[in-house]
Amino acid sequence: MSVTIGVVMDPIAKIKPWKDSTFAMLLEAQRRGWPVLYMEPGDLYVRDGRTFAGARPLTVTDQLEQFFSLGEPRNLDLADLDIVLMRQDPPFNTEYVYTTYLLEKAEREGVLVVNRPGSVRDCNEKLFATEFPQCCVPTLVTSRADLLKDFVREFGDTVMKPLDGMGGSNIFRVQRDSPNISVVIEVLTQHGRTPIMVQRYIPEITQGDKRILMINGEPVPYALARIPQKGEFRGNLAAGGTGEGRELTDRDRWICEQVGPTLKRKGLYFVGLDVIGDYLTEINVTSPTCIRELDKHFGINIAGDLFDTLLTLKQNKA
Repeated sequence: MSVTIGVVMDPIAKIKPWKDSTFAMLLEAQRRGWPVLYMEPGDLYVRDGRTFAGARPLTVTDQLEQFFSLGEPRNLDLADLDIVLMRQDPPFNTEYVYTTYLLEKAEREGVLVVNRPGSVRDCNEKLFATEFPQCCVPTLVTSRADLLKDFVREFGDTVMKPLDGMGGSNIFRVQRDSPNISVVIEVLTQHGRTPIMVQRYIPEITQGDKRILMINGEPVPYALARIPQKGEFRGNLAAGGTGEGRELTDRDRWICEQVGPTLKRKGLYFVGLDVIGDYLTEINVTSPTCIRELDKHFGINIAGDLFDTLLTLKQNKA
């Protein structure tokens, strides 16, 4: 099947190709002979109710430097594409919301947008996990300092984080005797104006924060455990964690079974679950990563599996 694919992403010159999941998808598309058209969010525009973009043909090479080349830009009606990969990293700000609106118009014209823009807009990566309380540790979301302090007193050892962060940024471990608890709450909530999340601390973080990739509601059979550095409680690779490949446990698969049907129903075709110990902590729907690490550890082709699934979905909708 001949497929033309578009990708909306952050500037490609700034990615790390050896670990970038979008780059793995681009390599797989090129291997299949699919033309790839590159767009950044600012390239999208609406004219007379239709979404267009100043798109450039993209060629990629699996090497550390000079790993891409771009052709001349041309104005493209997104309805002429078969698949659009929406792979912009957070923060999920106003500009990101506008991008979802523009891509939603293309979706209504029959383009398969991965992930579905409306669902990306609706499913905050922290709050979405609270839809599955049976999978989570005790969790509170609020901007109220009194409730946050009560939660810390109740559980003794907790983790506080903003609802719009990524890569382990601005995450604080707060204990009952922490001297700066009031300051942490003031900073994170912007003096009570912004809700944040606090969860009971999970000691199993020392064994790794597992990233489980889901394709149309089904898990890849392996996870990447991101092990924190000594003296650190954040396992994120961006925070200095190291990756270790592992097979999914029975508990991991149970969590996937709880979450998978909702992902499938919402058109969240490629998602990353974060699991610490036996507990779901986040559901990453914007631009989940770890494809390249898992492919290398286990000799698999996650982008290939994703595209096979997308082709089936596209054919079923035809």
